[in-house]
Amino acid sequence: MLSMRDCLDYCDLTEEEVELFAQHEHIPCEVAATVACSLVQSDNGVILMDQCLAEMLEDALRVGESAKSEHVFHVYAQFRAAHPLAH
Repeated sequence: MLSMRDCLDYCDLTEEEVELFAQHEHIPCEVAATVACSLVQSDNGVILMDQCLAEMLEDALRVGESAKSEHVFHVYAQFRAAHPLAH
């Protein structure tokens, strides 16, 4: 099985992006890394990752978690810059 670092090196995702995806999907980070790496190999997968991060941002803003919303916003902005198909 690939390690999280192997997956991150292979697919150009940050650890923060994978951690947020894991939180969104309620799965362990190691599993999330494998799934997320697969997702960003296609346009539809990039769109799905974009939607997950957008939902996390909306949720954090809705419940007033300012620190979390700032963190998610930063990670989301980096993801969108690295994966322009999500725009």
